[in-house]
Amino acid sequence: MHPLFAYVTHYTSTSLTEEEFAVLLSHFVFKKIRKKQYLLQEGEVCKHFAFILKGAMRQFYLDDNGVEHVVNLSIENWWAGDQESYVLVTPSKYYIEAWEESEVLLITYENKQKLCKQFPAFNELLQRLDERNTIASQKRITSMISMTAEQRYKNFLESYPYFSERFPNHIIASFIGITKDTLSRIRKKAATQ
Repeated sequence: MHPLFAYVTHYTSTSLTEEEFAVLLSHFVFKKIRKKQYLLQEGEVCKHFAFILKGAMRQFYLDDNGVEHVVNLSIENWWAGDQESYVLVTPSKYYIEAWEESEVLLITYENKQKLCKQFPAFNELLQRLDERNTIASQKRITSMISMTAEQRYKNFLESYPYFSERFPNHIIASFIGITKDTLSRIRKKAATQ
């Protein structure tokens, strides 16, 4: 079964036939992205959202001092893109970089809108994703505001256990809003307990 077909049927209660999926899939463009290649760079408009078939990506921005701040990590069966730039057609402030060799399916905003009208299953999928993303964003904001570094790392491991195997410590540290030295101390302390 195609990964996107499995994904759509997993997250929706609305059925989708294989023939309908073939039409749906025809609105996507397949692309390979080399490790360290950008899907999106600061200043560009995000013209496509990417469904990751294979690989891992990170979304980050650079502050005025040139320090990277990771805002999203994505692996297989996740989506990557800058929602604000994609919807409002504005220049992005983010970079989206392939951390591993990746294969993605790209969809334009126009094609996404067409598919939402044509296929109730796709529309339901996007509604569920928006709900899940809102919940995840709220949890992340709460974590950043109210949790200690140790609690944030523990929460990260519970929420995203597979990320620790795919991304190095400095990226994980940035994602949870701590320094890599703080993360090293937390990991060292946990290993001795």
